[in-house]
Amino acid sequence: MMQRRDFITLLGGAAAAWPLAARAQQVAMPAIGWFSARNIEADTLVLPAFRRALNAHGYTEGHNISIEYAFADGRYDLLPGIAADLVRRRVSVIVAVGNAAPGIRAAQAASATIPVVFVFGDDPVKFGLVPNLNRPGGNSTGVANLLRELAPKRFGFLHELLLRACSFAVLANPATPGAVAETTYVREAARAVGQSIRILNASTQNELDAAFTSMTQTRDDALFVAGDPFFFARIGQIVEFAARLGIPTSYWRREFCDAGGLMSYGSNANDNYRVLGDYTARILKGENAGDLPVQLPTKFELVLNLKTAKALGLTIPPMLLTLADAVIE
Repeated sequence: MMQRRDFITLLGGAAAAWPLAARAQQVAMPAIGWFSARNIEADTLVLPAFRRALNAHGYTEGHNISIEYAFADGRYDLLPGIAADLVRRRVSVIVAVGNAAPGIRAAQAASATIPVVFVFGDDPVKFGLVPNLNRPGGNSTGVANLLRELAPKRFGFLHELLLRACSFAVLANPATPGAVAETTYVREAARAVGQSIRILNASTQNELDAAFTSMTQTRDDALFVAGDPFFFARIGQIVEFAARLGIPTSYWRREFCDAGGLMSYGSNANDNYRVLGDYTARILKGENAGDLPVQLPTKFELVLNLKTAKALGLTIPPMLLTLADAVIE
């Protein structure tokens, strides 16, 4: 296998042989920094929508733009170093994805001049990421999908499906700034229907394995997975565990249901990343990030997987079927 050092040496030798005009054109090509709190496996689900939006503005990766990819795989401690590296690579725009405030803050701290386009799972004003949604100012803008505020409604759908459930487990990542707010929303929603919840924290693979072990021992009636890039990067693992344990589970993104999860409620990822691609292209063409309003979702979708429901021995109530935006059979 070619080592990274050998690859760089080979690339440098090839560059020396290029005509001067070709090299000048290569240097002039703007670079986008794809700065993800997740991993490449998770981001392959959202990158197509981002690229399509760039294409609509005349930008094609490898032709007249390049994309520098950087992934933290849920390791928030790595984010500042990764952001600094993207700045050193002289990217024109940093696209901070994964709904993580630490990632957006790291991008903003790494450079006061490079525009940052983000997708965030909470209110960016409340977290101090921008001063105003309509006129964010500074060098940052993006999409706020408000997944924390959706937690009570998402819990309500899960409770409607499992009216006799007594034990609800909530899987949350305490390293995520919005985790406390989301678990508080869920606790209040559970209390309103006379139920209690059990919080299982996991921010590393070992802690996730321990949470799985705990659920295996306690045999909870249902599982609510809080929105988090660490969990999104492990869609297959979490869905597989829920199936193996036979526990009905609610997620915040449709991609979990596409992988075999039972139900999800949240904004549409393709819509969010289309906005990110559109904003990135407009900034490359000269618009200021601070003049572009932070966009909020206009539609939220309830997705049900009937095949998984059947495997769990569940009958979806007619009311939920009526409300569903998508049903996977």
